[in-house]
This record gives sequence, C-alpha cells and structure tokens, in this order.
Amino acid sequence: MAETTETPVEQENEQAKVESWRLHVLIEGGFPLPLAERLAASEADLHTCIDLIRQGCSPATAAEILL
Repeated sequence: MAETTETPVEQENEQAKVESWRLHVLIEGGFPLPLAERLAASEADLHTCIDLIRQGCSPATAAEILL
C-alpha cells in the first residue's frame, strides 16, 4: 500500500478553505468583516463565537473574550 503525503501547498489550500468557511459563518452570525476575519484565522471556537452573539453579546466584546 502506497503512502500519501500532503504537500505544503495542499495544506495551505485546505487551511484557506477552512478559514473561508469560518469567515462566512461568522459574518452570517453577525460579526463585522474585520472581526470575522480575525476570528476566522484564529483558534477561537466557532460555536462559542456564534453563541455569544445569540446571547446578546456585542461582536466587539465577543471578539475580546475569544481572542
């Protein structure tokens, strides 16, 4: 059985896809673009981000908590 390895380019493309999806979810959840971009590129938990907004937290405060 042959081993497959990912090249750095493939890993970067996959990471870009994940960040793009996270950005989309955050914007739809109510975050303005600059904050959504920072959160999408971070290790912040996406569900927590959206839950904070749904519970009435402002996007700026949510970002301060999560970043």
